[in-house]
Amino acid sequence: MAAHLKKRVYEEFSKVVQLPQEEAPAKKLRLTKPSKSAALHIDLCKASNPTDALQYLLHFARSSVEAESVEGVVRILLEHYYKEQDNSVRLKIASLIGLLSKTQNFNPESILDDTLNTFNTEKSHQVLAQLLDTLLVIGTQLPESLIVRHRLIEVAYKHLSDTYFGVRNKCLQLLGCLGNVDTPLNKDGQGLVPAVIGDAQSLISDYFADQDPRVRTAAIKAMLQLHERGLKIQQTIYDQACQLLCDDYEQVRSAAVQMVWVLSQLYPESIVPIPSSNEQVRLVDDSFGKISHMVSDGSWVVRVQAAKTLGNMLQVSPHFLEQTLDKKLMSDLRRKRTAHERAKELYASGEFSSGRKWADDAPKEKVDTSAVNLIASGACGAFVHGLEDEMYEVRIAAVDALSALAQSSASFAEKCLDFLVDMFNDEIEEVRLQSIHVLRQISTNITLREDQLDTVLAVLEDSSRDIREALHELLCFTNVSTKECIQLALLELLKNLTKYPTDRNSVWKCLKFLGCRHPTLVLPLVPELLSTHPYFHTPEPDMDDPAYIAVLVLVFNAAQSCPTMTALFSDHTFRHYTYLRDSLSHLVPPLRAPGVSGIEGSGSVESAQLFLQQSLSRISTIHNLQDPGAQDLLNFTIRDLQRLGELQTELAGAADFSATYLRCQLLLTKALQEKLWTMAVPLCLKHNAMATAAAKQMLEETYKLEFLYSGLENRQVATIHHVRLQAKALQLVLTARTRRGLFVVELPHLQESFVGKLLDLSPKLSACKPGELVKILQTTLRQSGFLNLQLPKQVQRASATIIEPTGESDNPLRFTSGLVVALDIDATLEHVQDPHNTVKVQVLYPDGQSHVIQPKPGDFRSPGPHRHRLITQVYLSHSAWTEACQIEVRLLLAYSSSRLCKAVWSDSSTEGLQPAEGATEGTIPFGKPVKVFIMPKPARR
Repeated sequence: MAAHLKKRVYEEFSKVVQLPQEEAPAKKLRLTKPSKSAALHIDLCKASNPTDALQYLLHFARSSVEAESVEGVVRILLEHYYKEQDNSVRLKIASLIGLLSKTQNFNPESILDDTLNTFNTEKSHQVLAQLLDTLLVIGTQLPESLIVRHRLIEVAYKHLSDTYFGVRNKCLQLLGCLGNVDTPLNKDGQGLVPAVIGDAQSLISDYFADQDPRVRTAAIKAMLQLHERGLKIQQTIYDQACQLLCDDYEQVRSAAVQMVWVLSQLYPESIVPIPSSNEQVRLVDDSFGKISHMVSDGSWVVRVQAAKTLGNMLQVSPHFLEQTLDKKLMSDLRRKRTAHERAKELYASGEFSSGRKWADDAPKEKVDTSAVNLIASGACGAFVHGLEDEMYEVRIAAVDALSALAQSSASFAEKCLDFLVDMFNDEIEEVRLQSIHVLRQISTNITLREDQLDTVLAVLEDSSRDIREALHELLCFTNVSTKECIQLALLELLKNLTKYPTDRNSVWKCLKFLGCRHPTLVLPLVPELLSTHPYFHTPEPDMDDPAYIAVLVLVFNAAQSCPTMTALFSDHTFRHYTYLRDSLSHLVPPLRAPGVSGIEGSGSVESAQLFLQQSLSRISTIHNLQDPGAQDLLNFTIRDLQRLGELQTELAGAADFSATYLRCQLLLTKALQEKLWTMAVPLCLKHNAMATAAAKQMLEETYKLEFLYSGLENRQVATIHHVRLQAKALQLVLTARTRRGLFVVELPHLQESFVGKLLDLSPKLSACKPGELVKILQTTLRQSGFLNLQLPKQVQRASATIIEPTGESDNPLRFTSGLVVALDIDATLEHVQDPHNTVKVQVLYPDGQSHVIQPKPGDFRSPGPHRHRLITQVYLSHSAWTEACQIEVRLLLAYSSSRLCKAVWSDSSTEGLQPAEGATEGTIPFGKPVKVFIMPKPARR
């Protein structure tokens, strides 16, 4: 029995520190299995017609083949390939060879010669195309073999003149994927010789004019593939690419748009001539004009491609860029001559017009106005055409392109503002929403006029919650020009609040930022907003009115940057400030008003950061957890950090993270008290239970530290794992069992710690008895020092706020027992990673039943960075009750060993987590739960 217990304990401890174990010598076994090639040969021989052969091949394609059997199977297939007269069977065999060459751990070079020999006898064009596709698969499996690539390219070159478009397509694809960018093709087709890089390009560019549009498309894509592999495309191809923009087929035009864009990025400053003119422009400007012209293409697919491409052309000249917003053709976009140039030309002619001869002053050359445009006429108002397109995909692409270009040019952002604001009235919700997001991204470069703001605020009437919240987010970061704009925005937001009461929190947050950004514009409005009078007392407004709270949020946030504003406040305004500062501290900032009670001075974030670092530095003086005063110091520091997180919201994440970590150390210190370890177990059952509870709580806290906070670095994750290992070692000492802990990759961060001591003792642990093992771990734990916590740059705690249901209603939700009723859930999530997979809704019934619901991915919205909105429904059902009772609705953050905060970390199984009461295993409750009255009624008979 003792031997068995020792073996069990050592196995569990080995999981903690992952001791290297000696592997037993492998026994050599000889296994025989049926030959795949023999079975295939028998099946193909039984086929009496091509249909049967195809059936056998299709059945074989669904079976797996080991790497050592592939070569034999391929030879059997090729044997039947040469015997087969039907093209479809040979085509399927060629396809199977390509499929088999992808087998893991198989080297396809062994079947290359046999595959190449099939080209000598094959006459079918379709089979040739499939064989070339097989060669492409083999070539991609052997990217490092230069000889193989050369042989495959030579085959492709020989078949480029085939009459079948599919063969030419595959040859061009081979050249694009496998062509050597340093050693191009020889025109004689005899092999490859070192030459100028342009030869390979000219070979592919010859097929830009192929009679088949599919081949032309394949040629362009092959050239783009060479570019992606590092070949610099020559500028001489630019003219050919521009001609392909006028091709009859949309696939060719779409590929040509990409080619023109690539060349504009490679040679942006090159000068190209304008046809039928003496003018010259930069290549990037010329290509911008040509791609802008494609926004008016007949195919909506090409229009989308052109609009998206325009957003990536950030080097275009400002006057060309701004012309895309104007439909007017000014002077046919010709360069006007100065008066001096016109007078000089008249003087050079030698005479003035006398009027006696007919048309003696007519121009000496006939000018074709359509041929001398410096920029294609289609580019004039290109974005106007895109934003007015009949296809909403084109409109969205145009809006995205405007966003990218406006972020790089402040002047262009101002000019495109009117067009983006007009898109707020689009008939498609997705377009409206994208326009609002785009305007939010460029809001730092613009200031809204009153007429523009009026159009923007009209969207607040939209019935879509997503649209309204996106607009609130936009107004948070928008600059307005006058106090009338502030007044108009406040009026419309209050109307929004009256019509949609559920928007309360979003409207309050919007007014908070409006006040912070425009204190000088809010100042002259304060007497009117607060209804104050210089001589008469005015009635005190109702503090339960959300509209009055909205006004106060605007005024108080403006007063933070305008000290003279507090002089306009009445007595009840100061009382209301004190109340809101306590109840809505995230919306109401601290104000400074000398001589007035209840108004607190603004604290410095820098001083709070310094206090946080000093608190952690004091803790680092603890060298041993059993030192006198260690518990008192930990208690005081945890209290200070908790209060710091309440006062400074900017440091709430870091303060809570530090306090939780120190709480784990405090629990370990209490569990390692001298009394527990010097007395026999039957005499200290109470202390033993306390230590067990401490280990359990430590495990809970470590999972919260790892999965409830974002922004952690490798060092912090290693520190968390170190604490978890201590908790599991404590459990091992108390219960002689534990679970798996750290990986070796974390050990460099934990030198001279509890883990390091365990590794030093690992040879001794492997040979000791169970009792000695417990004593060694007990001594090591008590002698373990405090591992200093180093905070990363930014730590944020995941949080959730349930907006609906509020839990304030006493009217129960009634429904018939046995049926279901829908409960609307509206929650705001902050700093939650991958909420679509991790956030769950839990419903707790009074009888102890618990239901966990996984929201659909479409129920999550992202109104801003690191913020998500969950709007969903949960269905409730229960048997009949005699009276109404409360159910509890909460949000859970799920985690698992496969989902980690850092990809480089590999965590243990989640079995070690002891969930909080009411929580599902593998989840962490976060956010305040809400209680809702429900009343299941008995069904009527």
